[in-house]
Amino acid sequence: MRRSARPFAALVAALTLTAGLFAAGAPASARDSDASTAAQASDVSLAADTYDWKNVRIDGGGFVPGIVFNRTEKNLAYARTDIGGAYRWDQSGKQWKPLLDWVDWDHWGWTGVVSLASDSVDPDKVYAAVGTYTNDWDPTNGAVLRSSDRGATWKASTLPFKLGGNMPGRGMGERLAVDPNKNSVLYLGAPSGNGLWRSTDSGATWSEVTAFPNPGNYSQDPTDTSGYGNDNQGIVWVTFDERSGSAGSATQDIYVGVADKDNTVYRSTDGGTTWSRIAGQPTGYLAHKGVLDSDNGYLYLTLSDTGGPYDGGKGQIWRYTTATGEWKDVSPVAEADTYYGFSGLTVDRQHPGTVMATAYSSWWPDTQIFRSTDSGATWTQAWDYTSYPNRSNRFTQDVSSVPWLTWGANPTPPETTPKLGWMTEALEIDPFDSNRMMYGTGATIYGTENLTNWDSGSQFKITPMVKGLEETAVNDLASPPSGAPLLSALGDIGGFRHTDLDAVPDMMFTSPNLTSTTSLDFAESSPNTVVRVGSADAAPHIGFSTDNGSNWFQGSEPSGVTGGGTVAAAADASGFVWSPEGTGVHHTTGYGSSWSASTGIPQGATVESDRKNPKKFYGYKAGTFYVSTDGGATFTAKASSGLPTEGNVRFKAVPGTEGDIWLAGGATTGAYGLWHSTDSGATFTKLSGVGEADSVGFGKAAAGASYQTLFVSAKIGGVRGIFRSTDAGTSWTRINDDAHQWGWTGAAITGDPRVFGRVYVSTNGRGIMYGDSSDSDGGGTDPGTDPGTDPGTDPGTDPGTDPGDAACSVTYKVTNQWSGGFQADVTLTNTGSAELDGWKLAWTFPDGQKVGQAWNATVDQDGAKVTATNVSWNGRLAPGASAGFGFTGTLTGGNTAPGAFSLGGEACATG
Repeated sequence: MRRSARPFAALVAALTLTAGLFAAGAPASARDSDASTAAQASDVSLAADTYDWKNVRIDGGGFVPGIVFNRTEKNLAYARTDIGGAYRWDQSGKQWKPLLDWVDWDHWGWTGVVSLASDSVDPDKVYAAVGTYTNDWDPTNGAVLRSSDRGATWKASTLPFKLGGNMPGRGMGERLAVDPNKNSVLYLGAPSGNGLWRSTDSGATWSEVTAFPNPGNYSQDPTDTSGYGNDNQGIVWVTFDERSGSAGSATQDIYVGVADKDNTVYRSTDGGTTWSRIAGQPTGYLAHKGVLDSDNGYLYLTLSDTGGPYDGGKGQIWRYTTATGEWKDVSPVAEADTYYGFSGLTVDRQHPGTVMATAYSSWWPDTQIFRSTDSGATWTQAWDYTSYPNRSNRFTQDVSSVPWLTWGANPTPPETTPKLGWMTEALEIDPFDSNRMMYGTGATIYGTENLTNWDSGSQFKITPMVKGLEETAVNDLASPPSGAPLLSALGDIGGFRHTDLDAVPDMMFTSPNLTSTTSLDFAESSPNTVVRVGSADAAPHIGFSTDNGSNWFQGSEPSGVTGGGTVAAAADASGFVWSPEGTGVHHTTGYGSSWSASTGIPQGATVESDRKNPKKFYGYKAGTFYVSTDGGATFTAKASSGLPTEGNVRFKAVPGTEGDIWLAGGATTGAYGLWHSTDSGATFTKLSGVGEADSVGFGKAAAGASYQTLFVSAKIGGVRGIFRSTDAGTSWTRINDDAHQWGWTGAAITGDPRVFGRVYVSTNGRGIMYGDSSDSDGGGTDPGTDPGTDPGTDPGTDPGTDPGDAACSVTYKVTNQWSGGFQADVTLTNTGSAELDGWKLAWTFPDGQKVGQAWNATVDQDGAKVTATNVSWNGRLAPGASAGFGFTGTLTGGNTAPGAFSLGGEACATG
């Protein structure tokens, strides 16, 4: 559970990212013109490979501050995360589908989602207000993203200010709302004193509502000078009373919540022309939510003395009767008895008068959920005390699908494990199903499908409803040559031993439990020995394992340690070197029973071990490389000329070869790139073709290759991406694509020493991505050979052959084009006499176009050749039936349409 604000400061303060914004109106997945120009100018040999990308399953792991159900279409729901993007609910698989994986490196802040809005008039439309920080930690302004295909593709409207998906108050909302009567009208509540904003053209353009009188004045910590705690939390929610409008006419009565304890609710009764503070409203609190039960005309407020999401010491719930103007305190407990604030708030659209709320900031002994079936006159609780400390629960809880949610804890009553949660600011009853309710926590989404058991006196069942939503921030990754294929170091939930990449691990690392693991390592020739370090409320900050991470024991630590820092294990497990926060570099020859200070290396240096010589360790700080040949006791400064003196720098030694080191990092204001040393850091050579690099790792060598496969998160040939080289950096293959970018990926990357081509990629909020190459045996075109020359069989048949009596026809239409990119729609029609049971359409682009994001088909590209394969629901085409799909693409020159298409090796007619 996220106990800290996780401001990302240590990383971002050292990073300078290019802030080239997408043009308003262009599909947000399109590359901007500057990037396209840079790619054209590249002299680097870039091949292409088709990768299959998946999440390493953890299920959840971060704060879910918002869940939004569409009010007019059943089973259409969205979830937002503070740093990990947005998701759409897939009812068929009862899982979440990510919607913002296309967000690129330069716009990593757009993975923080401030608010979501689903259009009840046109359910295909969905909007997301994005931006992670309102201060200079985030280099780009916020934006409102809009989609007309449920998040399959997006267009972006950049705002003249920043938004804060990971700022204090991020659980309040929703700040973004669509007029339920005239859906071209939207409102957005802005932070930082920027007021209330409105769009009248379905989110394409925005302007400030200058008549709105109060931009807010509350900040979490006015004494904070960083721009984080002292930011004005601003306008925090917008709610329409749909009864005051009609289809096609703007809603007249609009309610707005403001971060101002004396003036927290405003109303317009003339469609947003004028605004006034509602008289008689409660004061001394912030209204986290404002939800209207339109059937009986009650506006409910959940109030807290702070903006959340983890603080809050007092709270109330109030009800406003819109017809009479009466305010009534309907709090389920007396204010004096609260030690928490209220936030989560929902009404049952099928049963007017049923309302629920959460005590979002009640960490101990558990959160509380309240329910009323008489409009707040009386309430019951999810759990009650019988005789303290014993509890009586109205629910049962089953976390077998995500077992780590018990945290491996064995608490003393009244605390239980698993808990109902904490930071429970998102709470929604399905508007079509009174039995289904979902709520977000700091670690997961919980839900139930038999909620009304609450009212009948029997227990309702709570389970995780989080499959597909991956929201961990990844700090380090390791793939040992034996044992588990992957070990992870994660923010907030420590990390895991992943024995099955496609299954949720049983438990995070324990003994000790580290809130965030900052670094881990294994002994190269004895991979059962693993060490990890990280953050903790108190000592210890280090743990050791002798069984490949299955079980752990605590180590002692030097005095003065305040945080994890970095750690390295000797190649033969004979010793360890640790560079913790709070004190200098230390070394030990045991399992941390005693530590001795290292000399010759500065405090705060990053440390790594040689992967062959057990006595050799390396360090780096501020442009100087350090080497120890005595197990970390003494270090000597080595190379410094030309290495980066600022920015984040990560380096690794190649397994099996002494002194072979790759170093990545830097900043755009100085040296930045990828360097290689073969003499233990005495000298480094910069790779000329790599413009920027941030992490480097190694994997199994390609067939016939003598050198391990390199993987980097880098900018090569003017293109940001994940790259692979099988010839020690001479040539590179970009292995991700524009639909799989995941924002910032600079913390860690590693290949798998047992599976050629497999790579594990860190993200900051989308968990661990792993990719497998179609070139699984290490042969094929990588590196360097033109992938377009592979004769193949599919789509190798020349689509330009005479279609003759073709059993298919294709129409191809460019529907939109902008500088550097375009959007196209394709329709495939079965003109034969037999049903098609699955289809794969092939064509060749004549001008080097590249497919980015696709919808309604799975599109793969190999050089100029493209194949589009049906998805599960449109594969069967009866004679005369058609299937349509589309995609966005990038341009480096012209955009001539493909001249021919083939289906299963047979040419299609075109028209």
